[in-house]
Amino acid sequence: MVSYTAQPWPPIETDPPAIHEKAPTPGTKLQPHYTECFGCGDEQPGGLRMSTEVADSYVIKSTFDVTREHQGAPGLAHGGLLACAFDEALGTAVGQLLRKPAVTGKLETDFRQPVPVGSTLYIHVRVDGTSGRKVYASASGHLDAEDGPIAVKARALFVIVDMEHFTAHGDEDALEKLRDSAKKAAQPQRWDINP
Repeated sequence: MVSYTAQPWPPIETDPPAIHEKAPTPGTKLQPHYTECFGCGDEQPGGLRMSTEVADSYVIKSTFDVTREHQGAPGLAHGGLLACAFDEALGTAVGQLLRKPAVTGKLETDFRQPVPVGSTLYIHVRVDGTSGRKVYASASGHLDAEDGPIAVKARALFVIVDMEHFTAHGDEDALEKLRDSAKKAAQPQRWDINP
């Protein structure tokens, strides 16, 4: 069996990502895009509550503290939950840097070593390229330190969509709560691309 990491990435010819002129600058700590988001929201019981900032060269750095609520096997993070953390980090990079609404089309993860409860995963994300509506991004998850051993690697294909994708398929009450939260002056860094 060949690991996906042996395959070329991106798998097609792409253009370099065009970082939006309103993308947050290096050093910016990002707020949750939605308080009830399972990945980054601070009002989601049992959620990942990931924190994220923009680093040099437009690398997005997210951290995820693994708690008992996140375990699969006793004392270890659930693999599907780790994939969720990478989906959140990768999607944040695409949304924040390109400032276009996008959805996950494909997500591949490569689990290299266990991630224990009580550890912190440092996820570094790069947007690798674009081709039409397709956006390619990749990430590595370092265990317990920015330069710690790589426990998980991931890469994803995102597809840029119209805002109608969210308004047509989303829950109206949740969309209204998001609109209300975006109006708060105390949250100036929230995404302006969400419905």
